[in-house]
Amino acid sequence: MNSTSKLNSIVVAVILLFLFISRNTFAQSPETEKGDSIYLDFKMELMWKAKVKIGKTINVGESKRGSRHMIPIIGGTFRGPNINGEVLPYGEDWQLVRPDGDTELNARYLLQTEDGIIIRIANKALMHKPAKDDEGGFYVKSVVDIEAPSESIYDNLNHAVFIGTLEIPQIEPNEEPYVVIGVYKVL
Repeated sequence: MNSTSKLNSIVVAVILLFLFISRNTFAQSPETEKGDSIYLDFKMELMWKAKVKIGKTINVGESKRGSRHMIPIIGGTFRGPNINGEVLPYGEDWQLVRPDGDTELNARYLLQTEDGIIIRIANKALMHKPAKDDEGGFYVKSVVDIEAPSESIYDNLNHAVFIGTLEIPQIEPNEEPYVVIGVYKVL
């Protein structure tokens, strides 16, 4: 076999290996087709729900991208099946109300677990409030980036993808304003 034939054989083998790996990787997530959309069957595991206390909105003003606001994160608590603690009062949520009416949220804050470990959270969300005639409904979802100390028992949080939910509850007259953030691990 000459060198060209050997090279062609290697290329074919690599392509076949790639196709085998790709097929088996995609086969791990069952999918269904509906029209032009493909729905993957992801599973989620609740990590925690956080009651995040927020301060008064600071209106930064109009910018070339829309209207900017900043909301201080002033504390709170979080509870989950395997982790609990407090939301530290050192965070902020930068918001951009875009010209199309959607709001981009970009929050950064710290959690402190009951055993004293500090975990950094960066939560990037999109909130869509539909017009009255829009059938889509209210939508708010986020991608949550979690950074825990590598040497801690929470290192496993550094090795997964997380999504979030946001609930904006009706606040009682004498109650401090807060939001509820759900954090879910994609399995």
